[in-house]
Amino acid sequence: MKPIWIVDDDESIRWVLEKALARENLATKSFANARDAIAALEFDTPQVLVSDIRMPGASGLDLLQMVKTRFPGLPVIIITAFSDLDSAVAAFQGGAFEYLAKPFDIDKAVELIRRALEESLRETSVESGPSETPEILGQAPAMQEVFRAIGRLSQSNVTVLITGESGSGKELVARALHKHSPRAAQPFIALNTAAIPKDLLESELFGHERGAFTGAQTTRRGRFEQAENGTLFLDEIGDMPFDLQTRLLRVLSDGHFYRVGGHQPMKANVRVITATHQNLEQRVRDGLFREDLYHRLNVIRLRLPSLRERREDIPILVRHFLVQSARQLGVEAKRMSEPTMQFLSSLDLPGNVRQLENLCNWITVMAPGQTVEIKDLPLELTQGQGESSGMLNPPAPAPQPGELPSSAPHGGQVFDAAAPVNGAPPGWIGLLELQAAGMLGAGQQEVMAVLGRQFESALIRTALKHTHGRKNDAAVRLGIGRNTITRKISELGIDGAKED
Repeated sequence: MKPIWIVDDDESIRWVLEKALARENLATKSFANARDAIAALEFDTPQVLVSDIRMPGASGLDLLQMVKTRFPGLPVIIITAFSDLDSAVAAFQGGAFEYLAKPFDIDKAVELIRRALEESLRETSVESGPSETPEILGQAPAMQEVFRAIGRLSQSNVTVLITGESGSGKELVARALHKHSPRAAQPFIALNTAAIPKDLLESELFGHERGAFTGAQTTRRGRFEQAENGTLFLDEIGDMPFDLQTRLLRVLSDGHFYRVGGHQPMKANVRVITATHQNLEQRVRDGLFREDLYHRLNVIRLRLPSLRERREDIPILVRHFLVQSARQLGVEAKRMSEPTMQFLSSLDLPGNVRQLENLCNWITVMAPGQTVEIKDLPLELTQGQGESSGMLNPPAPAPQPGELPSSAPHGGQVFDAAAPVNGAPPGWIGLLELQAAGMLGAGQQEVMAVLGRQFESALIRTALKHTHGRKNDAAVRLGIGRNTITRKISELGIDGAKED
C-alpha cells in the first residue's frame, strides 16, 4: 500500500498527523508546500492526499485541481483554518473527498483518512480489473447461476425465455446472450411489445408495404428484417395481443412472414429471445396466451432473481451506478456511508435494479454532500420502508414491547441471567432470542445487522453513562480502541460523548 501524503505549511499539523497515523501503522510522506507535492507526483502517487488550502505559492485547491485531472480516483482531503462556505464549496466542486476545518479532532481526522483509504483501495481494485464494464453485475449465488447459464448458451441459437420481475435486468441478459453468441457481429434489435399500441405492433414486427393502410406512404422494414442474421428481443411477450401470437408462432415454426399488405413471403434468419414478468402458464390457463406458442418460446427458461434475493449485490450496484451517473453529469461520484449502504441493502425495492439505478441518479443530483447519509435519501424511502427496517435511527433507550432493550431499565435494574423469559433461555439472551425470532418470523431481512447496531449502541451508551461521557475512558472499559468508539458514536448517532 502506498503512503499517505500530508501537504501543509504548518509543521505542527504535519507532525501531529504523522504521529497519529504512525500509531495506526500507516506510512506517511510530508510536504511543506503544494509545489513540492506537485513535483513529487511526476514520479509517484499516494494512496490518499491530505492538503491544507491556504499555503504560500500554489494553494491546496490548485493541487486538488491538478490531482483530479491526472488521478481522478485519488481521494483528497482538504484541511483549512478558514472554515467558510466558499472554501467548502470550492473544495467539493473540485472533487475533494471530504472537508475538515481546523481545529480538528485528531481521532476524527484519522477515521476520515481511514475512510478515504478504503475508498482508494476500492478504486485501485476496480482499475486493476477488466477495462470493459461488465454488462451484468452480481456476485450473489443466484446471479452466478445466471452467468453460468449464459456461458452454456454462448454457442447456441436456441430460443430463450427470460422471466423475472420488472426492472430486474431482463434486457441486459438478452444482450449478454447475443454478445456471447455466434451472431454477436450482427444486429441486436429490442422491442417492448407492451409499449406499442395494438394497431401498430404488427407493422412494427413485420413491416408494411406502401399503401397497406392509411398513412403508409412508403415501404417499411419491420423488426424481423432489421434483426436479420442477428437477435430479436421481444420484451413483455405476455402482453402480446392474441391474434399477433398466431403470426409470431408461424415465424418461429417455418421462418417465414409477410409484411402488412404484402404478398411475397419474407424469410427470417433471426434468433428470438423473449422476456416477461407475468406467469405465462397462468395466462395459458386463462386463455390469454397460446399454449403452442408458449411451448415454442419456452425451450430454455432463464429466471432472473429479484433484488430482494441478492441483497449482497446492492453495494456493488450502488457504487457502479453512482460512478456511471457522475460520469454522465461530469461530476465527482458520491459515496455512501456504511449505515446508508446497510440501510439500502435492507430495503425491499419493488422496481429492482432499475429503481436502484434511478435512485443513484437522484442521489447524484440531489444529495447535498459527497458522503451520503440516510437523512439525504428521498423521504419516500426513509419515511416508508426505512423506518420499519429498524436502521434509519439509532435504537431508543426505552424498549418497545417485544424489543431488545438498549440499556438497563430506569432504576438500575439489570436482567437476572438465571431468570427464564416466556419459556426462552434465561435472562437477556432469552430476550434476544425472542426478538430475533419475532423479526425472522415477520420476514425482516438483515436481522443480525439491525440487532448488532442495537447491541453496540446499548453497550456504548451504558459505558458513557458510567464514565460521565468520557469516550476514551469508555473505550478502555469496553476493551475497544478510541478510534473505534469515535467511529461508532458517529455512526450510531450517540449523544453525550466528550473528550477525556
